[in-house]
Amino acid sequence: MRYSVLHWRPTAIVGRILFLGLIWLPCASGLAAPSSPLPPRNQVAMPAANTDPDALLIAVYEALSANRLKEAQAKADELVTIYPNFRLGHLIRGDLLMMHASAVRKFGATENAPVGKMTDLRDEAMARLNSLRKRPDLDLMPRSVLQLMGQQKTVLVVDAKNSRLYVYENQGEQLKLLSDYYISQGKFGTDKTREGDQKTPIGVYYITSHLAKSRLPDFYGAGALPINYPNEWDKANGRNGSGIWLHGTPSDSYSRPPLASDGCVVLTNQDLEKLFSSVQIGKTPVIISNHVEFIGKAKWQSERDAAIKMTNKWRHDAESTDLARLSTNYSKKFKSDSGDDLKAWLAKNRDTLASFSGQATKLRDVSLFRYPGQNEMIVGTFTQDIPIGKTIKSIRKRQYWSKEGSQWKIIYEANI
Repeated sequence: MRYSVLHWRPTAIVGRILFLGLIWLPCASGLAAPSSPLPPRNQVAMPAANTDPDALLIAVYEALSANRLKEAQAKADELVTIYPNFRLGHLIRGDLLMMHASAVRKFGATENAPVGKMTDLRDEAMARLNSLRKRPDLDLMPRSVLQLMGQQKTVLVVDAKNSRLYVYENQGEQLKLLSDYYISQGKFGTDKTREGDQKTPIGVYYITSHLAKSRLPDFYGAGALPINYPNEWDKANGRNGSGIWLHGTPSDSYSRPPLASDGCVVLTNQDLEKLFSSVQIGKTPVIISNHVEFIGKAKWQSERDAAIKMTNKWRHDAESTDLARLSTNYSKKFKSDSGDDLKAWLAKNRDTLASFSGQATKLRDVSLFRYPGQNEMIVGTFTQDIPIGKTIKSIRKRQYWSKEGSQWKIIYEANI
């Protein structure tokens, strides 16, 4: 994976801000040091304005790296003035004030500070700085997004490990990174399986509604965007629970620690309000991964073409009305949404397949995603238009393809 890395001097910064406990050198964070020269700033997706809290945090640390304590203090003052409920900002400002009088060698130098609170704030600082250091190169693509249908304006890609949500714009056969935001996730991380486990689900979901601030308690901040957890694949695998939302923060806090919710994805209120304008109810996909993989455009295009080819082969085999030919696209482990195995499902659909009568069908409004998780899987959603006499029968369908050896096979299928 290749990242754009900001033009900072991490060694100098660490030497001068050891008191923050923010050890974010490549060797300390488990990352490989970049092997190529640092890219120019115009190749890095930076915060939109210098009043962005992350941009102000960067300014504080850059000033400290150059031993400009007064400038760092001024930036910290600006940070808490603009964001008065940003607790991390206040803590950093307090440490800077103490530096004027004496050496400060730990994060949160104030006495009698609750250990749990200090840990939460340190984790937030680490998450924010690490994600800014590793902003994805604009020439790279999120591997999970293979194709969006034309009406989908954006896709939201959540990287749980790095506490970040990326917003990509659909530009036909390309994607453009529009913005990204710090997020919090479930108290016990990801891979939700049951009600009350306080984990965030991993998978491909869709925004189902927009709940206005006026309809919700202050706990949810600026509002909420519920998603369709559990989806078909979750249900097929026995996962349960409900009420997984993208939502804001209470009015007395600017943000929450990285692991802080009951399973929801939590943004700051100002970021959520920006996000509202980017989503379409019922259409915007939300891909939640433990870790987002970014790949070069050539590899991305190759994988995209292969997924489209795979789906078109299924279409041609369905048009043939030959059940044996069609069955080659399906896994022996296949289950339908009604629980049928492959043999029973094909028998039930024999008449529907026969009605094709060899006529060409059309697939439209196609979206294709690599499904997050340990196993290689692709989920495709499309509308199939089937000519029957003088009429067209349209079926909205979702297929989950699993890689078995070198072959992709449908393991689950449902009409939606």
